[in-house]
Amino acid sequence: MPDLPRYECSCGRSHAPTAERWRCDCGGTLDLAPTALSWSPRPGDHSLWRYEDAIPVPGRRLSLGEGMTPLIEASLHGEEGVRLKLEYVSPTGSFKDRGAVVLVALARVLGATRLVADSSGNAGTAVAAYAARAGVAAEIFVPSGTSEKKLLQIRGHGATVTVVEGSREDTARAAAERVEATGAFYASHVYNPYFYEGTKTYALEIFEQLGGTAPATLVLPAGNGTLVLGAHLGFAGLRAAGLVDRLPRIVAVQAEQCAPVAAAFAAGSDDVGPVAPGKTVAEGINIAAPARGARMLEIVRETGGAVVTVSDDEIGAAHAALAARGLWVEPTGAVAYAAVRRLRTGGSPFGEGTVVAPLCGSGLKASM
Repeated sequence: MPDLPRYECSCGRSHAPTAERWRCDCGGTLDLAPTALSWSPRPGDHSLWRYEDAIPVPGRRLSLGEGMTPLIEASLHGEEGVRLKLEYVSPTGSFKDRGAVVLVALARVLGATRLVADSSGNAGTAVAAYAARAGVAAEIFVPSGTSEKKLLQIRGHGATVTVVEGSREDTARAAAERVEATGAFYASHVYNPYFYEGTKTYALEIFEQLGGTAPATLVLPAGNGTLVLGAHLGFAGLRAAGLVDRLPRIVAVQAEQCAPVAAAFAAGSDDVGPVAPGKTVAEGINIAAPARGARMLEIVRETGGAVVTVSDDEIGAAHAALAARGLWVEPTGAVAYAAVRRLRTGGSPFGEGTVVAPLCGSGLKASM
Protein backbone atom coordinates (compact mmCIF):
# COMPACT_ATOMS: atom_id res chain seq x y z
CA MET A 1 0.00 0.00 0.00
CA PRO A 2 1.34 3.48 -0.81
CA ASP A 3 2.12 5.91 2.00
CA LEU A 4 -1.15 7.84 2.10
CA PRO A 5 -1.55 11.24 3.79
CA ARG A 6 -3.36 10.98 7.12
CA TYR A 7 -6.77 12.36 7.91
CA GLU A 8 -6.81 15.25 10.37
CA CYS A 9 -9.68 16.81 12.32
CA SER A 10 -9.94 20.27 13.83
CA CYS A 11 -10.34 18.58 17.22
CA GLY A 12 -6.68 17.53 17.01
CA ARG A 13 -7.20 13.86 16.24
CA SER A 14 -5.36 12.20 13.35
CA HIS A 15 -6.39 9.00 11.59
CA ALA A 16 -4.79 6.66 9.09
CA PRO A 17 -6.98 6.18 5.99
CA THR A 18 -8.96 2.94 6.11
CA ALA A 19 -11.90 1.68 4.08
CA GLU A 20 -14.22 2.28 7.06
CA ARG A 21 -13.02 5.76 8.09
CA TRP A 22 -15.03 8.71 6.76
CA ARG A 23 -15.32 11.07 9.73
CA CYS A 24 -13.54 11.72 12.99
CA ASP A 25 -14.45 9.96 16.23
CA CYS A 26 -15.76 13.34 17.40
CA GLY A 27 -18.11 13.41 14.40
CA GLY A 28 -16.18 16.18 12.66
CA THR A 29 -15.17 16.40 9.00
CA LEU A 30 -11.68 15.29 8.02
CA ASP A 31 -8.97 17.03 6.03
CA LEU A 32 -5.59 15.84 4.82
CA ALA A 33 -2.34 16.80 6.46
CA PRO A 34 -0.78 19.56 4.33
CA THR A 35 1.86 18.38 1.87
CA ALA A 36 4.00 20.27 -0.62
CA LEU A 37 2.67 20.31 -4.18
CA SER A 38 4.95 18.46 -6.56
CA TRP A 39 4.86 20.30 -9.88
CA SER A 40 6.07 18.10 -12.70
CA PRO A 41 3.35 17.82 -15.39
CA ARG A 42 3.84 14.84 -17.66
CA PRO A 43 4.29 15.91 -21.30
CA GLY A 44 1.82 14.36 -23.70
CA ASP A 45 -0.65 13.31 -21.01
CA HIS A 46 -3.96 15.12 -21.50
CA SER A 47 -5.82 13.67 -18.52
CA LEU A 48 -5.71 14.92 -14.94
CA TRP A 49 -3.06 12.25 -14.36
CA ARG A 50 -0.76 14.71 -16.10
CA TYR A 51 -0.36 15.85 -12.46
CA GLU A 52 0.16 12.36 -11.10
CA ASP A 53 3.00 13.50 -8.84
CA ALA A 54 0.64 15.96 -7.15
CA ILE A 55 -2.11 13.38 -6.49
CA PRO A 56 -1.45 11.22 -3.40
CA VAL A 57 -3.22 8.10 -4.73
CA PRO A 58 -2.13 5.92 -7.67
CA GLY A 59 -5.07 5.71 -10.06
CA ARG A 60 -3.89 6.14 -13.62
CA ARG A 61 -5.28 2.73 -14.65
CA LEU A 62 -8.77 3.83 -13.62
CA SER A 63 -8.73 6.82 -15.94
CA LEU A 64 -11.52 7.45 -18.42
CA GLY A 65 -9.61 10.41 -19.85
CA GLU A 66 -10.97 12.92 -17.34
CA GLY A 67 -9.33 16.33 -17.07
CA MET A 68 -7.72 18.84 -19.42
CA THR A 69 -11.10 20.26 -20.35
CA PRO A 70 -11.12 23.17 -22.83
CA LEU A 71 -10.78 26.75 -21.60
CA ILE A 72 -12.45 29.06 -24.10
CA GLU A 73 -13.14 32.77 -24.40
CA ALA A 74 -16.71 33.86 -23.78
CA SER A 75 -16.34 36.02 -26.92
CA LEU A 76 -19.26 38.38 -26.55
CA HIS A 77 -19.27 42.16 -26.32
CA GLY A 78 -18.66 43.24 -22.74
CA GLU A 79 -17.14 39.91 -21.77
CA GLU A 80 -13.53 40.44 -22.75
CA GLY A 81 -11.32 38.54 -20.33
CA VAL A 82 -14.02 36.02 -19.41
CA ARG A 83 -12.99 32.40 -19.90
CA LEU A 84 -15.29 29.40 -19.64
CA LYS A 85 -13.92 26.00 -18.67
CA LEU A 86 -15.97 23.27 -20.29
CA GLU A 87 -16.21 20.74 -17.51
CA TYR A 88 -19.31 19.23 -19.07
CA VAL A 89 -17.16 17.46 -21.66
CA SER A 90 -15.80 15.19 -18.90
CA PRO A 91 -16.41 11.44 -19.41
CA THR A 92 -19.63 11.28 -17.38
CA GLY A 93 -20.63 14.87 -18.18
CA SER A 94 -19.51 16.83 -15.11
CA PHE A 95 -16.49 18.01 -13.13
CA LYS A 96 -17.29 15.40 -10.47
CA ASP A 97 -15.21 12.94 -12.51
CA ARG A 98 -12.10 14.68 -11.17
CA GLY A 99 -12.84 13.74 -7.58
CA ALA A 100 -14.56 10.44 -8.28
CA VAL A 101 -11.57 8.87 -10.01
CA VAL A 102 -9.36 9.69 -7.01
CA LEU A 103 -11.93 8.45 -4.49
CA VAL A 104 -12.44 5.16 -6.28
CA ALA A 105 -8.68 4.77 -6.65
CA LEU A 106 -8.39 5.28 -2.88
CA ALA A 107 -11.13 2.72 -2.24
CA ARG A 108 -9.28 0.17 -4.34
CA VAL A 109 -5.97 0.84 -2.58
CA LEU A 110 -7.72 0.35 0.78
CA GLY A 111 -9.24 -2.95 -0.34
CA ALA A 112 -12.88 -1.86 -0.41
CA THR A 113 -15.27 -4.20 -2.20
CA ARG A 114 -18.40 -2.06 -2.03
CA LEU A 115 -18.99 1.69 -2.34
CA VAL A 116 -21.84 3.85 -1.11
CA ALA A 117 -22.36 7.44 -2.25
CA ASP A 118 -25.10 10.06 -1.99
CA SER A 119 -25.68 12.67 -4.63
CA SER A 120 -28.18 14.92 -6.38
CA GLY A 121 -26.99 13.18 -9.53
CA ASN A 122 -23.63 14.14 -10.99
CA ALA A 123 -21.39 12.83 -8.22
CA GLY A 124 -23.43 9.66 -8.22
CA THR A 125 -23.02 9.12 -11.95
CA ALA A 126 -19.28 9.74 -11.65
CA VAL A 127 -18.81 7.33 -8.72
CA ALA A 128 -20.91 4.71 -10.51
CA ALA A 129 -18.80 5.00 -13.66
CA TYR A 130 -15.45 4.72 -11.91
CA ALA A 131 -16.71 1.92 -9.65
CA ALA A 132 -17.64 0.06 -12.83
CA ARG A 133 -14.19 0.78 -14.22
CA ALA A 134 -12.63 -0.63 -11.03
CA GLY A 135 -14.97 -3.64 -10.85
CA VAL A 136 -16.38 -2.57 -7.48
CA ALA A 137 -20.07 -2.74 -6.53
CA ALA A 138 -21.74 0.61 -5.84
CA GLU A 139 -24.99 1.85 -4.33
CA ILE A 140 -25.95 5.45 -5.00
CA PHE A 141 -28.49 7.28 -2.83
CA VAL A 142 -30.36 10.12 -4.54
CA PRO A 143 -33.19 12.42 -3.45
CA SER A 144 -36.60 12.09 -5.05
CA GLY A 145 -36.90 14.45 -7.98
CA THR A 146 -33.42 13.71 -9.32
CA SER A 147 -33.28 13.95 -13.11
CA GLU A 148 -34.39 10.71 -14.71
CA LYS A 149 -31.52 10.96 -17.17
CA LYS A 150 -29.04 10.93 -14.29
CA LEU A 151 -30.76 7.89 -12.79
CA LEU A 152 -30.54 6.09 -16.13
CA GLN A 153 -26.84 6.84 -16.28
CA ILE A 154 -26.18 5.56 -12.75
CA ARG A 155 -28.09 2.34 -13.42
CA GLY A 156 -26.45 1.98 -16.79
CA HIS A 157 -23.06 1.79 -15.10
CA GLY A 158 -24.36 -1.12 -13.01
CA ALA A 159 -24.84 0.66 -9.70
CA THR A 160 -27.87 0.20 -7.46
CA VAL A 161 -30.00 3.34 -7.07
CA THR A 162 -31.79 4.03 -3.81
CA VAL A 163 -34.23 6.94 -4.03
CA VAL A 164 -34.86 8.77 -0.75
CA GLU A 165 -38.11 10.62 -0.23
CA GLY A 166 -36.96 13.86 1.32
CA SER A 167 -34.25 16.48 1.10
CA ARG A 168 -30.65 16.25 0.00
CA GLU A 169 -29.73 16.14 3.70
CA ASP A 170 -32.13 13.23 4.27
CA THR A 171 -30.39 11.44 1.41
CA ALA A 172 -26.96 11.92 3.00
CA ARG A 173 -28.21 10.59 6.32
CA ALA A 174 -29.64 7.50 4.65
CA ALA A 175 -26.34 6.82 2.89
CA ALA A 176 -24.37 7.26 6.11
CA GLU A 177 -26.69 4.81 7.86
CA ARG A 178 -26.06 2.24 5.11
CA VAL A 179 -22.32 2.75 5.47
CA GLU A 180 -22.46 2.26 9.24
CA ALA A 181 -24.64 -0.85 8.86
CA THR A 182 -22.58 -2.54 6.16
CA GLY A 183 -19.00 -1.26 6.53
CA ALA A 184 -18.96 -0.13 2.89
CA PHE A 185 -16.52 2.52 1.71
CA TYR A 186 -18.28 5.87 1.84
CA ALA A 187 -17.36 7.50 -1.48
CA SER A 188 -18.56 10.88 -0.27
CA HIS A 189 -17.65 13.99 -2.25
CA VAL A 190 -18.54 15.96 0.88
CA TYR A 191 -16.82 14.08 3.68
CA ASN A 192 -13.80 12.43 2.07
CA PRO A 193 -11.02 15.01 1.52
CA TYR A 194 -9.35 12.85 -1.12
CA PHE A 195 -12.12 14.03 -3.46
CA TYR A 196 -10.55 17.50 -3.39
CA GLU A 197 -7.22 16.03 -4.44
CA GLY A 198 -9.01 15.39 -7.72
CA THR A 199 -10.89 18.68 -8.02
CA LYS A 200 -7.71 20.66 -7.30
CA THR A 201 -6.57 19.68 -10.81
CA TYR A 202 -9.17 22.16 -12.09
CA ALA A 203 -6.87 24.90 -10.78
CA LEU A 204 -3.67 23.28 -12.05
CA GLU A 205 -5.10 23.10 -15.57
CA ILE A 206 -6.21 26.74 -15.51
CA PHE A 207 -2.71 27.76 -14.42
CA GLU A 208 -1.21 25.94 -17.39
CA GLN A 209 -3.88 27.04 -19.86
CA LEU A 210 -3.34 30.69 -18.90
CA GLY A 211 0.37 30.38 -19.59
CA GLY A 212 1.56 29.89 -16.03
CA THR A 213 -0.51 32.60 -14.35
CA ALA A 214 -3.48 32.81 -12.02
CA PRO A 215 -6.70 34.53 -13.10
CA ALA A 216 -7.92 37.55 -11.17
CA THR A 217 -11.14 35.79 -10.15
CA LEU A 218 -12.66 32.33 -10.11
CA VAL A 219 -16.46 32.28 -10.13
CA LEU A 220 -17.64 28.90 -8.85
CA PRO A 221 -20.97 27.24 -8.02
CA ALA A 222 -21.30 26.45 -4.33
CA GLY A 223 -23.60 23.75 -3.03
CA ASN A 224 -21.41 21.44 -0.99
CA GLY A 225 -18.42 23.41 -2.26
CA THR A 226 -16.39 20.61 -3.83
CA LEU A 227 -15.06 22.85 -6.60
CA VAL A 228 -14.54 25.82 -4.28
CA LEU A 229 -12.42 23.71 -1.92
CA GLY A 230 -10.57 21.94 -4.72
CA ALA A 231 -9.76 25.07 -6.72
CA HIS A 232 -8.46 26.80 -3.62
CA LEU A 233 -6.37 23.75 -2.72
CA GLY A 234 -4.81 23.76 -6.17
CA PHE A 235 -3.89 27.43 -6.27
CA ALA A 236 -2.70 27.36 -2.65
CA GLY A 237 -0.40 24.50 -3.64
CA LEU A 238 0.91 26.49 -6.60
CA ARG A 239 1.59 29.46 -4.33
CA ALA A 240 3.38 27.27 -1.79
CA ALA A 241 5.54 25.93 -4.63
CA GLY A 242 6.43 29.50 -5.63
CA LEU A 243 4.66 29.26 -8.98
CA VAL A 244 2.14 32.05 -8.31
CA ASP A 245 2.44 34.96 -5.92
CA ARG A 246 -1.26 35.35 -5.15
CA LEU A 247 -4.49 33.42 -4.97
CA PRO A 248 -7.34 34.26 -7.33
CA ARG A 249 -10.33 35.85 -5.65
CA ILE A 250 -13.00 33.21 -5.26
CA VAL A 251 -16.62 34.19 -5.79
CA ALA A 252 -18.91 31.41 -4.61
CA VAL A 253 -22.36 31.36 -6.23
CA GLN A 254 -25.54 29.97 -4.70
CA ALA A 255 -29.11 29.72 -5.91
CA GLU A 256 -31.25 32.50 -4.48
CA GLN A 257 -33.78 29.96 -3.20
CA CYS A 258 -31.17 28.00 -1.20
CA ALA A 259 -28.26 30.13 -0.02
CA PRO A 260 -27.00 29.24 3.47
CA VAL A 261 -23.39 30.26 2.75
CA ALA A 262 -24.48 33.58 1.25
CA ALA A 263 -26.62 34.31 4.32
CA ALA A 264 -23.71 33.61 6.67
CA PHE A 265 -21.34 35.71 4.54
CA ALA A 266 -23.73 38.65 4.53
CA ALA A 267 -24.16 38.38 8.30
CA GLY A 268 -20.41 38.31 8.93
CA SER A 269 -20.73 34.91 10.58
CA ASP A 270 -18.03 32.26 10.73
CA ASP A 271 -20.58 29.46 10.82
CA VAL A 272 -23.16 28.38 8.28
CA GLY A 273 -26.55 27.49 9.68
CA PRO A 274 -29.13 25.40 7.81
CA VAL A 275 -31.88 27.05 5.79
CA ALA A 276 -35.20 25.83 4.49
CA PRO A 277 -34.45 25.03 0.84
CA GLY A 278 -36.75 26.41 -1.80
CA LYS A 279 -37.39 24.91 -5.20
CA THR A 280 -34.76 25.86 -7.79
CA VAL A 281 -33.78 24.76 -11.27
CA ALA A 282 -30.22 24.46 -9.94
CA GLU A 283 -30.76 21.06 -8.30
CA GLY A 284 -27.06 20.36 -8.12
CA ILE A 285 -26.42 23.12 -5.56
CA ASN A 286 -29.70 22.91 -3.62
CA ILE A 287 -27.85 22.16 -0.38
CA ALA A 288 -29.49 23.55 2.76
CA ALA A 289 -26.81 22.55 5.29
CA PRO A 290 -23.36 22.15 3.67
CA ALA A 291 -21.02 20.19 5.94
CA ARG A 292 -18.05 22.32 4.88
CA GLY A 293 -19.84 25.63 4.79
CA ALA A 294 -17.52 27.24 7.34
CA ARG A 295 -14.51 26.27 5.23
CA MET A 296 -16.07 27.86 2.17
CA LEU A 297 -16.46 31.10 4.12
CA GLU A 298 -12.80 30.96 5.15
CA ILE A 299 -11.68 30.48 1.57
CA VAL A 300 -13.80 33.30 0.20
CA ARG A 301 -12.55 35.71 2.86
CA GLU A 302 -8.93 34.59 2.60
CA THR A 303 -8.93 35.32 -1.13
CA GLY A 304 -10.81 38.62 -0.89
CA GLY A 305 -13.79 37.14 -2.69
CA ALA A 306 -17.53 37.10 -2.06
CA VAL A 307 -20.60 34.90 -1.94
CA VAL A 308 -23.40 35.91 -4.31
CA THR A 309 -26.78 34.51 -5.27
CA VAL A 310 -28.55 34.21 -8.61
CA SER A 311 -32.24 33.79 -9.30
CA ASP A 312 -33.83 31.10 -11.42
CA ASP A 313 -34.63 33.80 -13.98
CA GLU A 314 -30.95 34.74 -14.18
CA ILE A 315 -29.97 31.09 -14.48
CA GLY A 316 -32.49 30.64 -17.28
CA ALA A 317 -31.21 33.68 -19.15
CA ALA A 318 -27.61 32.52 -18.78
CA HIS A 319 -28.56 29.02 -19.93
CA ALA A 320 -30.21 30.45 -23.05
CA ALA A 321 -27.23 32.72 -23.77
CA LEU A 322 -24.85 29.77 -23.56
CA ALA A 323 -27.03 27.62 -25.78
CA ALA A 324 -27.16 30.41 -28.36
CA ARG A 325 -23.40 30.15 -28.76
CA GLY A 326 -23.28 26.35 -28.92
CA LEU A 327 -22.77 25.51 -25.25
CA TRP A 328 -25.37 23.09 -23.87
CA VAL A 329 -25.32 22.73 -20.10
CA GLU A 330 -27.72 21.59 -17.42
CA PRO A 331 -29.34 24.42 -15.40
CA THR A 332 -26.87 24.10 -12.52
CA GLY A 333 -24.08 24.33 -15.09
CA ALA A 334 -25.20 27.86 -15.96
CA VAL A 335 -25.07 29.18 -12.38
CA ALA A 336 -21.50 30.49 -12.43
CA TYR A 337 -21.98 32.12 -15.81
CA ALA A 338 -25.17 33.79 -14.56
CA ALA A 339 -23.10 35.38 -11.79
CA VAL A 340 -20.39 36.44 -14.25
CA ARG A 341 -22.98 38.23 -16.40
CA ARG A 342 -24.16 40.24 -13.41
CA LEU A 343 -20.64 41.01 -12.17
CA ARG A 344 -19.60 42.21 -15.62
CA THR A 345 -22.62 44.43 -16.19
CA GLY A 346 -22.87 45.72 -12.63
CA GLY A 347 -19.39 47.22 -12.47
CA SER A 348 -18.23 44.89 -9.70
CA PRO A 349 -14.47 44.67 -9.12
CA PHE A 350 -14.92 40.89 -9.22
CA GLY A 351 -15.72 41.24 -12.91
CA GLU A 352 -12.42 42.90 -13.74
CA GLY A 353 -9.32 41.24 -15.12
CA THR A 354 -9.30 37.62 -16.22
CA VAL A 355 -12.34 35.82 -14.87
CA VAL A 356 -12.77 32.05 -15.17
CA ALA A 357 -16.04 30.21 -14.64
CA PRO A 358 -16.86 26.53 -15.16
CA LEU A 359 -19.70 25.08 -17.19
CA CYS A 360 -20.11 22.15 -14.85
CA GLY A 361 -22.68 19.71 -16.16
CA SER A 362 -23.95 18.53 -19.54
CA GLY A 363 -27.37 19.60 -20.73
CA LEU A 364 -27.94 15.99 -21.79
CA LYS A 365 -28.36 15.19 -18.08
CA ALA A 366 -31.10 17.70 -17.26
CA SER A 367 -32.83 20.61 -18.95
CA MET A 368 -34.66 23.80 -18.05
